[in-house]
Amino acid sequence: VLKGNIGVDSMIFPENTPGFVLDVFARKALWEIGKDYGHGTGHGVGAALNVHEGPHSISPRWGNKEVLKAGMVTSNEPGFYDDGNFGIRIENLLEIVEVSSSSSSDEEAATNGDGVEPASKKQKVAAPEGKKFLKFGKLTLIPIQKNLIKVEIMTNDELDWLDSYHQEVLQKVKPLLEEGTPAMEWLVKSCEPIKRD
Repeated sequence: VLKGNIGVDSMIFPENTPGFVLDVFARKALWEIGKDYGHGTGHGVGAALNVHEGPHSISPRWGNKEVLKAGMVTSNEPGFYDDGNFGIRIENLLEIVEVSSSSSSDEEAATNGDGVEPASKKQKVAAPEGKKFLKFGKLTLIPIQKNLIKVEIMTNDELDWLDSYHQEVLQKVKPLLEEGTPAMEWLVKSCEPIKRD
């Protein structure tokens, strides 16, 4: 499930891409072991405060051909459920943002506009004249529970993403907490780099 969350979160895709195209990146790791989940991976959030808001979605339902556009907010929530035993879902909210072009400054390319380097660094993309590429910027920032992760099935890139994500969480959330509080201690411990084999 974490592999799927990272797969969507780290995507760079051309403008005018409908959400169903990205859904496979959320399901790939589960499909490889003969598993799946019965819900969409992502949906819009915020315009009318509905639970599953359009106009776009990230799901296997090909009927929604609404393209993903800069400024849209979407959820990223792959999951897996073993009926009667357990279920897991990792859910974050993301904003669709433009990827900087190869002519952008290094400082702009390294941040989400707030001076803090994002978990998956903004990459420069050389694109055909006029072609724009999009990616996701993080809106919700909470540590991912590391003791549930099977490190041996994660790639180095995925583990690097996780450590970078936790650095971003720590940088942005730590200033909002009081030093010496249980909340601060929990945050710092939860954002430590993952132990690798």
